[in-house]
Amino acid sequence: MKPCIVFDLDDTLYPERDYNLSGLRAVGAHILATTGDARFGERCAALYQSGVREAIFDRVRAELNVATPADELVRVYRDHQPVLELHPDAKICLSLLHGRLPLGLITDGYAGVQRRKVQGLGLADRFDAIVFSDDLGRAHWKPSPLPYQTLMQQMDNRADAFVYVGDNPMKDFVTARRLGWKTVMISRPSNVHQHADCPPDHAADLEVTSLVDVPWPELGLTP
Repeated sequence: MKPCIVFDLDDTLYPERDYNLSGLRAVGAHILATTGDARFGERCAALYQSGVREAIFDRVRAELNVATPADELVRVYRDHQPVLELHPDAKICLSLLHGRLPLGLITDGYAGVQRRKVQGLGLADRFDAIVFSDDLGRAHWKPSPLPYQTLMQQMDNRADAFVYVGDNPMKDFVTARRLGWKTVMISRPSNVHQHADCPPDHAADLEVTSLVDVPWPELGLTP
C-alpha cells in the first residue's frame, strides 16, 4: 500500500489570519448595509492587526455605539464564504503529491466554517479523505484520537504508512505519534502557534520552514 500524507488546514495550507480578516470584512459589510456605518469593519480589522484576539465585536460595538447584537455579528462572521489563497509552498507541495500519493485532511473548528474554507480554497477534489472533527463531536477535536482513527479507516491503511503535516504542537502531533504516524511541523513566522510552548512528546518528528522542503525520503517516501 502507498503511504498516506495527511494535512492540517489552518495555518498549514493557508494563512489563518486571512480567514479572520475576511470574516471581519464580512461583518463590516453587514453593519454598513444595516446601519450605514462604514467604520465598523475597518476598526475591527485594525484591532485584530494590532494583536487583539478577544471580544473585538464587543469593543467596537461600545466604541462606535452600534446596537447590533454581538451574536448576530458572530453568525455573520461564521457564515460568510471566504475567498482564500493557499500558501505558495502549500500549492507547490499539493501539486507535487496529488495523484502520486493518497492525501487526507483533518481539521478542527466549526464544521460549517471549515467546509466553507475548504470550498474557498478549492481543496475538495485534492484529497482522498477529509475529516471535519466537529462532525464527531466537540469533544473529539484534536488531540482526540478519533479523527485520526476515522481517517485511517477511510483511507484503509496501516498506521505506520501515515505522515501528518501540521503547525500546532499543542495538538497536532502528540496523538499522531502515539498511533504510530510520522509527523512534520511546518514552522512559519506568521503562524499563530509558531511559538507554542509544549511538552517534548508533543513535538513533531521533523520541522521545516516550507512544505517544499519536506524531506520525503527521510520519511521513507518518494513522491
